[in-house]
Amino acid sequence: MSILAMERPAPMLQLSGICKRFAGVIALNDVSLSVRAGEVMALIGENGAGKSTLVKTLTGIYQPDAGTIRLGGAEVRFASAQQAMRAGITAVHQETVMFDELTVAENIYVGRQPTRGFPPRIDWPRIEAEAEKLFARLEVSLPVRARVKDLSVAQRHFVEIARALSQEARVVIMDEPTASLSQREIHELYRIVNQLKTAGTAVIFITHKFDEIFALADRYTVLRDGHFVAEGAIADTTEPELVSLMVGRTIHQAFPKLDVKLGETVLEVKSLCHPTEFDQVSFALRKGEILGFYGLVGAGRSEVMQALFGLSTGVSGTINMDGQQVSIACPADAIKHGIAYVPEDRQHQGAHLSMPIVQNITLPLLSKIGFFLRPRRAVETAIARHFSAELELKANNLQQQVSELSGGNQQKVVLGKWLATNPKVIILDEPTKGIDIGSKAAVHRFISELVTRGLSVILVSSELPEVLGMADRVVVMHQGHIKTIFTRAQATPEQVVAAASGSELKTKEVA
Repeated sequence: MSILAMERPAPMLQLSGICKRFAGVIALNDVSLSVRAGEVMALIGENGAGKSTLVKTLTGIYQPDAGTIRLGGAEVRFASAQQAMRAGITAVHQETVMFDELTVAENIYVGRQPTRGFPPRIDWPRIEAEAEKLFARLEVSLPVRARVKDLSVAQRHFVEIARALSQEARVVIMDEPTASLSQREIHELYRIVNQLKTAGTAVIFITHKFDEIFALADRYTVLRDGHFVAEGAIADTTEPELVSLMVGRTIHQAFPKLDVKLGETVLEVKSLCHPTEFDQVSFALRKGEILGFYGLVGAGRSEVMQALFGLSTGVSGTINMDGQQVSIACPADAIKHGIAYVPEDRQHQGAHLSMPIVQNITLPLLSKIGFFLRPRRAVETAIARHFSAELELKANNLQQQVSELSGGNQQKVVLGKWLATNPKVIILDEPTKGIDIGSKAAVHRFISELVTRGLSVILVSSELPEVLGMADRVVVMHQGHIKTIFTRAQATPEQVVAAASGSELKTKEVA
């Protein structure tokens, strides 16, 4: 045996030649992957590359059509998620799946509660004591009797990690775990990932954020269009090289901002107030302008946008469209006045996942295209086909359910739905959240094209490069108030971050 072989232990998890097909569509084709104990392996690829299918295959939700899975050197095959979990493979998803009405401790041990006495009864004191030990091990303070519905996204992730530890998981898969976390919560998650690594757990980390890949991962595996492309050590690669492997091309310009001559004021908001979320919010938006909104978690950005779209009650202040004061009490009012809103949570608020693409895109237009089935179908199909082509939507057909699409393509369906209303103002709340770099560039390119057509865009984003790269002006919010409005020339990373954190800097406010 060579010295190199002695230094590199056998993989904890090894996949070879994995294939998976759905109704003639090849989702995975001859995919191989390996991860060792005490190692973080970044699984990288665009939306639609096959990552989600691979995770579902690893966790027993899908069974591979061909290929082998080895765990701890032994070949395994999982007929269910429960089997995979018992074998030591568990996943922490971006959208956590738990029982909201149960407590933290109950969620950790659901389905496998320890019992005592005869006849057997659930040993609740033991469950709570064991849960407290798990959080002590993670160095996380979390009340085990709290109901999951009252937890933050980060706390939900910690519960899932504790559940994995309680099962002595050998492989933990983290699928976009930081997508909805604050910077402080992200660093807390980093610490826990490193704890898992030190304890000898094999970690598969899926993310579209390259700073996370280079901060956490030891090795990488790249998938593209369902195929294995490359693997290697993170120390031996660079971000441009990984991007090129992911998309099969280089992304020359992530923020393709076009110069557009701005027109008259389209939207003017004066002294918008909400009893608990924001106060005295005033700004104006011009025709052809991209107005960026930036702020830390809890700054009130999304709450302002929801109020503009008629989703909030108890709001005061004035809203003018094209110089005329308008009343927006519900989304139908907003749509009537030419305002469209693409929400941050596309899966729960933006799209009906169980409905086909064609019906999602035309949903806001039902009153215009008619409710009678036969004549409506041709109109629906024409509208959906137009916006699908314009957005370069990747789908088998327009009757495919939105739930079967990748995250980036789900976002395109939501965009298409609201563009079909022919708005004057479109609000994009975190439009590139959870999508890969190739899809991000496509969304940014499309945003630039929208303003060339005379639309006005409000871009809400927690990604500073996105705001600085795309916006004509940047509105910075802090604790429910507008702290500063920067011109594009004034908006440096240092100034914007300082304003968002409430620092008092010498910044010139622009009306």
